[in-house]
Amino acid sequence: MRKLLRSFFDRYFHDEEAVIFTLLLLAGLFVLVTMGSILAPLFAAAVTAYLLQGLVNSLLRYDIPYLVAVSVVFALFLSAFMAVLLLLLPQAWNQFGRLINELPRLISEGQELLRHMPDAYPGVISQQQVDDIITTLRGELTMLGQIVVSYSIANIPRIFDWLVFLVLVPVLVFFMLKDKKILVHWVGNLLPHNRPLMEQVWQEMDLQMANYIRGKVLQITVVGIVSYVTFMILGMNYALLLSVLIGLSVIVPVIGVAVVAIPVVLVAYVQWGIGGEFYTVLIAFGVIHLLDANVMVPVIFSETVNLHPVAIICAVLVFGGIWGLAGVFFAIPLATLIKAIINAWPDTTRKPLHDLHHR
Repeated sequence: MRKLLRSFFDRYFHDEEAVIFTLLLLAGLFVLVTMGSILAPLFAAAVTAYLLQGLVNSLLRYDIPYLVAVSVVFALFLSAFMAVLLLLLPQAWNQFGRLINELPRLISEGQELLRHMPDAYPGVISQQQVDDIITTLRGELTMLGQIVVSYSIANIPRIFDWLVFLVLVPVLVFFMLKDKKILVHWVGNLLPHNRPLMEQVWQEMDLQMANYIRGKVLQITVVGIVSYVTFMILGMNYALLLSVLIGLSVIVPVIGVAVVAIPVVLVAYVQWGIGGEFYTVLIAFGVIHLLDANVMVPVIFSETVNLHPVAIICAVLVFGGIWGLAGVFFAIPLATLIKAIINAWPDTTRKPLHDLHHR
């Protein structure tokens, strides 16, 4: 056993940097697990500042002073932040409240449409099956309503936390952009001066993570806007609320689309029943996601994510289970980080991955 442990440590921890890097990773994991919710504004601000730094660097190429570039980029960020906070979210919330208030009427209309289905499609569904579906839906909706009410009451004390979060994040973003060199220099002094492993991991992650997150934000925005315009043209109810859900659904490939298709189909079915408008909505919804999957994704992410589909699914399940929606959003960057660490870790006995593919 002692020989096995010695062989393991000699193989993976034969230099000082590997040991220090391991301790830093364990410390970071400990901080995330124990103080993740407390430090959430700091993490959110750090990620936002990291993404905005690309815009700052673009302005610096035109010989614009650094402080002016930071001020311009921060003003754009603050404008977008306030637009989402004061315009988009309140309207989406109003539509959600209206949907909750109209839910009993929508359920009644849906039940009436379901009861007429055996007459319209006698060979497809029977009256007994319709009654069973209605009974099941009533039970599920009652349980869902109880969950929503209990969740809302339980989260009333967290409103103050959200207000603090919304105030702190923009302030932290500004100072992180403004004092980037000071902060980077301070962090660098805490690390070993000779750090090829950390630099190799950072170089890979700097390209992949920044491009992925920027691309994902662009994808969410474009898909949400296109869906909203499409639903408005078709005259669909709750267009903004559904568009926000559709935009967020692209965070989880395939699964997100399947989940968000349920409210889209239900709203269209209750509003129009089975008919031309209903099928038009389904076709439009399908076309939007086909264009997203076959045009936007290859263009935006062609040079970023290089992970096996099994690794992506596992990352979504693991990090989504730990940190919820935030974990789902950052699942692929975190999986890429793990992959970069494995590839860069000093191990003279490991064969390169590309050699395995050619066998």
